[in-house]
Amino acid sequence: MPAKKASEAAKKDQLRVADDAGKSPERRMADTAVHPAVSAAATVLNFAKGTFGKLEITETVEALNDNVAAVKSGNLSGPEAMLVSQAHALNAIFTELARRSALNMGEYIEASEKYMRLALKAQAQCRATLETLGTLKNPPVVIARQANISAGPQQVNNGAAPRAEVSSNQPNKLLEQSHEPRLDPGAPRKAGCCDPALVPLEASHRA
Repeated sequence: MPAKKASEAAKKDQLRVADDAGKSPERRMADTAVHPAVSAAATVLNFAKGTFGKLEITETVEALNDNVAAVKSGNLSGPEAMLVSQAHALNAIFTELARRSALNMGEYIEASEKYMRLALKAQAQCRATLETLGTLKNPPVVIARQANISAGPQQVNNGAAPRAEVSSNQPNKLLEQSHEPRLDPGAPRKAGCCDPALVPLEASHRA
């Protein structure tokens, strides 16, 4: 391999990282390794190699960062386009697998069953992708009643206030509202053999 081509190939594998005087080289390397765009770029490079050839890692990271910045700003056209494209790709996979299942159905029933299972899995993933797209386009509206909860046990009734039960043993309202003094029978007296104001009949009038 010529030296120029080898240098270009090595350049594609090198990620350009901005210098930060406040961080050590080891810390910059760790920050780069855990960065979401860098991890996604490594996955894209491994799986897209057979289709698109060897990509440049720094350019791939910058492309991912641009997509992330667009979503953060509220532009969801990228994710919507991705979901629509993936739904079409999954539908194409379903169609091909269903065709192969039909070709093997008359003679090789086991192969036909395996192809049909894979076809139905692709169909289910296509449906889930479209459902996700629908949720992204029209997010569900959640209506919740707010309850301000402070410290300590409380009971929150968001509905209608319950009616208080009326007890049948209520005090006499007329007596409670009267300004007359209540009758006080006083302390109970001991039972006696006779009334002191009366003289026994046996002493004055004998039979």
